[in-house]
Amino acid sequence: MTGSLAVTGAGTILSGDWRSPVIAGADTIIVRDGLITAVGQAAELGGDVEQSDVRVDAAGTTVAPGLIDSHCHVVLGDYTPRQKTVDFLASYVHGGITSVVSPGEIHAPGRPSSARGVKALAIAAKECFANFNPNGMTVHAGAVVLEPTLHEQDFVELQEAGIVLAKFGFGRYRDPADGLPQVRWAQQYGITVMCHSGGASIPGSQPITPEHLRILAPDVCGHVNGGPTSLDADGVDRIMDETELALQLVQAGNLSSAVRILERAAERGAIDRIVIGSDTPTGTGVMPLGVLKTVAELSSLTSVPPEQVWAAATGNNARVWNLPAGVIAPGRAADLVVLDAPWGSTQSDALGALAIGDIPGISAVITGGTVRTLRSRNTPQAAQAAHVTPRMEHLESGAH
Repeated sequence: MTGSLAVTGAGTILSGDWRSPVIAGADTIIVRDGLITAVGQAAELGGDVEQSDVRVDAAGTTVAPGLIDSHCHVVLGDYTPRQKTVDFLASYVHGGITSVVSPGEIHAPGRPSSARGVKALAIAAKECFANFNPNGMTVHAGAVVLEPTLHEQDFVELQEAGIVLAKFGFGRYRDPADGLPQVRWAQQYGITVMCHSGGASIPGSQPITPEHLRILAPDVCGHVNGGPTSLDADGVDRIMDETELALQLVQAGNLSSAVRILERAAERGAIDRIVIGSDTPTGTGVMPLGVLKTVAELSSLTSVPPEQVWAAATGNNARVWNLPAGVIAPGRAADLVVLDAPWGSTQSDALGALAIGDIPGISAVITGGTVRTLRSRNTPQAAQAAHVTPRMEHLESGAH
């Protein structure tokens, strides 16, 4: 049996479900073969704890689903050509990010636009990352960049190859509205379509307006708060009121716009439409704490409780992209983060720290039931840290 692990002693367990974001009364999580098998109280799960090969004592701190970065610009390998940086994904794990979703491998040097080329790039990226998990991270790669050269048969082939992601907004269309056939074909063949929104982000791309988004009707309005330039407020309101699109808020966008959008979604009972990503690495740079920083900003600058904001970066992402992690419940992937208020914070726990805008300290990251990091090298030190049995000295320094 692999991934035989128990997390005990949690002061708070976040579910990843925005409607019931805290699992009341639970302090223990049991993991077998990389999946969560039970969540409850130690008194009820003592036998399972005793039979676990690895035990993580959360020491009264918070255990949460690992963050999902729903807009991370991967290409091939743990390297970003945009910022010429290696091992950035492994470093993102130290920021609590346990999975990422590719918005298209658009930073590949010499990115092709032919049907054969865009299919080949998407399939290669998907299959490479299926065999490569930097520091235990799951990379959902292989997002086909929609181009006018793609026809319906191409989407049949993409479906057969297992491609389930697409990005619209960087193809060679004279008018973005001309991409409607490709968007519909993608959706017809089981592919979730994320669309660029707002001003152009790189040379060769075009602004995508609210009218374009209404015509195209993708599944996700990518970086609705700007990537980096936001749509105007009236345009955002039209998208929120006249469509059912998932609304992605990103670190690399406009913070003022993100705050306004989240507050408006909360007023309308529509937090389930909010998904969070970093939109890095881009010109904004490599940001291991990009998603965690967004969660802290939105928790402290809006009326939405931090446990619900965390759900927007975990369970909401998982639902929109049909991912196995993001929720702490039996049968889900055991991607977990143990965190607490940082040393020096005026608050006593991770949720309190987030509520005032402090970055929590991460003391353990688990993916697939395996401990990947202890004492994060990127966050402040946690006031109270998790303890692991048997001891894992190679992870304790935070240097790996």
